[in-house]
Amino acid sequence: MVWKGEPFKNNGGAGVILTHSSKDGDEGYPGALSLRVTYTLNDRNEIVVDYEATTDKPTPVNLTHHTYFNLAGAGARDVLDHVVTINAGRYTPVDTTLIPTGEIASVAGTPFDFRMPASIGARIGQNDPQLRNGNGYDHNFVLDRTGGGLIHAARVTEPSTGRVLDVSTTEPGMQFYTGNFLDGRIIGKSGRVYRQRYGFCLETQHFPDSPNQPAFPSTILRPGETYRSKTVFAFSVAQ
Repeated sequence: MVWKGEPFKNNGGAGVILTHSSKDGDEGYPGALSLRVTYTLNDRNEIVVDYEATTDKPTPVNLTHHTYFNLAGAGARDVLDHVVTINAGRYTPVDTTLIPTGEIASVAGTPFDFRMPASIGARIGQNDPQLRNGNGYDHNFVLDRTGGGLIHAARVTEPSTGRVLDVSTTEPGMQFYTGNFLDGRIIGKSGRVYRQRYGFCLETQHFPDSPNQPAFPSTILRPGETYRSKTVFAFSVAQ
């Protein structure tokens, strides 16, 4: 998929606007879908991602951002010492193929309870069937929210540098992935090698497999509606 890019700069920051048109039937999806994603870097050390989409036929839409983070520095070491807090009391378990089972389960008493800060590595090696299915964390967390709008979803701190990442979103869920399938074959900038768990992802979104799970929030966009979503990645240093 090739997107058109247009840079911009205004009082709110600088960034790029990406647009794409998906024809009716593209990859089997109904409807001509018009997409617009705006990335803005502002003077508050935030990367703001705004999504918009419209369609001429009912079609599932669930956009996210699959960036890997390592607050110790790119390719420096694994992320197991990063301390994570996730604003979620529930998550969606998966089967052995990493597809959600349809259950919405409590995190209480499980390795998925990040309501209080815990390092990624503290429980990732436990003999838990869900951790075995994902080879680590690769699960959707059901964010705690009482209404619409932007809410705080997660905080990650790297102890040795003090770097902090806060994530806020308008979405109902967030996929937490710990680079379980990185295997050293990817070479990044300056020749840095990305080995297993050398990065983590916080992918704000609707729940995976929502079109096939009636208990999950709907991802169907209809003609006359506009899909809108916002996620903010805010960077700081612990005081």
